[in-house]
Amino acid sequence: MGDKLKIKLSIADRVYPLTINPDQEEGLRKAAKKIEAMIKQFEQSYAVRDKQDVLAMCALQFAAQVEQKTIDKDEDMITVSNRLNELNDLLHNHLS
Repeated sequence: MGDKLKIKLSIADRVYPLTINPDQEEGLRKAAKKIEAMIKQFEQSYAVRDKQDVLAMCALQFAAQVEQKTIDKDEDMITVSNRLNELNDLLHNHLS
C-alpha cells in the first residue's frame, strides 16, 4: 500500500479524504474543479440554496455529457463503417 496517495478534495463545502493511485490525482483534482465551477454557475443562474439540488443538477449534466459522447461515438463508427464499405466496393469494382 506504499504506492497509494492520500489526498483531500473539497466539493460543495465538504472535504472528502481519498486514498488513490498517484496516476489518478490529476484527473480527480480536475473533476473536483469542474464540479465546483458548475456548482457556482448553477447557484448564480438559478438562485438555488440547497446544495443537494445543485449536486443533482451537476450529476445530471455530467451524465448527459457522457451519454452524448457515447451517442456521437456510435454515430461516428457507423459513418466510418459506411465509408469503408464504399471504399471496399470501389476497390472491388476497380480490380474486377
